[in-house]
Amino acid sequence: MGMFTAETPAFLITIDTEGDNLWHSPREVTTKNAAFVPRFQSLCERWGFKPTYLVDYDMARSREFQEFGCDAIRRSTAEIGMHLHAWSTPPEFELTGNDTACRPYLIEYPEAVLRDKVALMTDLLEQTFGVPMRSHRAGRWAFNETYAKALIDQGYWVDCSVTPHITWKNNYGNPAGEGGIDYRDFPEHAYFVDPDEIGRVGCSPLLEIPMTIRPCKSGLIRRIRRRFGEQAIVSRALNRLVPAHTWFRPRRKKNLVDMLEILGWVKRKKIDYVEFMLHSSEFMPGGSPWLRNESDIDALYESLEIVFQAATSAQFRGATLAEYYLQYKHENLRR
Repeated sequence: MGMFTAETPAFLITIDTEGDNLWHSPREVTTKNAAFVPRFQSLCERWGFKPTYLVDYDMARSREFQEFGCDAIRRSTAEIGMHLHAWSTPPEFELTGNDTACRPYLIEYPEAVLRDKVALMTDLLEQTFGVPMRSHRAGRWAFNETYAKALIDQGYWVDCSVTPHITWKNNYGNPAGEGGIDYRDFPEHAYFVDPDEIGRVGCSPLLEIPMTIRPCKSGLIRRIRRRFGEQAIVSRALNRLVPAHTWFRPRRKKNLVDMLEILGWVKRKKIDYVEFMLHSSEFMPGGSPWLRNESDIDALYESLEIVFQAATSAQFRGATLAEYYLQYKHENLRR
C-alpha cells in the first residue's frame, strides 16, 4: 500500500458500535444490531474498504459481535477500537442521580473514575478480541486534555473525537455541568495532539483524526452564525435555509449529493483522508429513530453503494485508523 496523499487520500470508515437506539436512552440496552453488521462489512470488503469498529461496553459483551469481530481481525478486514459511554461503563459512579437519562460526558467525572473506566474498557476489549487497542472515539464527542493523557497512558495511537466547526456547548450531559466541547477552532486535518491543549499541534504519540465536516460554503453566513450564536433565532432561521455543516455520514434526510460533494471538497483542500461515520444500530430496521424499516435500510445501502463507487473512482483507498496512523507517522519521520 502506497502513502496516502492529496491525490490518493485514505477512505476511513468509523462505526460507533453500540446498543440499539441509544437516542431513546433505554433503561435496558439490547444489542440486536450485531446481527446486521455483517451486511455492511460485506459491502466494505467488496469495495476494498476496511472499517474501524469503535466498540462500547454493551457490544463488547455481545457474543454475536465478538464472533464477528474476531473473524474480521483474523482476516485483516477491519479494526476493533474503543468507544466509551461513561454512564453505562463500569466501575459504577453515580454523577447526576439519573445517569441513564442524562448521559453525562466521561470528562465530567472525577479523573480517577475517568481513568478507571478507560482502563476497564481497554482491558475488556483486548482480552475479548486478542489485539491491542489503538483507536478510540469518545462517547458524545466529549474529549479533553485529561482524557487524552489517559489514552496515551493506555497506549492508544489514535483519537477521532474532534468535530471541527462544531460546538457542543449547548448539549448537556450533567445538567449542572458546562455542556460539551467547542471544537470550532480545532484543525480539520490530522495532527499529533498537544496533551496540554488538545486543539493545538504537539509532539505526543496520540494522533487526532478529526471527523470530516464541511462548513457552510458562505463565509458571510458563517460569520452571522458566529456573531449571534448557534442557538439564536437568527441562526436557527438560517439553518432551515442553509445547513450550517455537512458531515460525511448519511443522515435522516437524504444527503447523498452532499456526501459526493465532500469527496471533491476533500481533494480540493488537499486533505489526505476522508472520515465516514455511522452507528452500528443504523444498520438495523428500528435501531435508530430515522431508519425504521427494511425499506429505509435498503435506501441507505443504495446510497452507500454510490458513495463507495464514487470514492473508488476518485482514487480514495481504504484503511483502518491504525493503518492510517502508521503511514502518517512514517511520513512525518521522513520530513
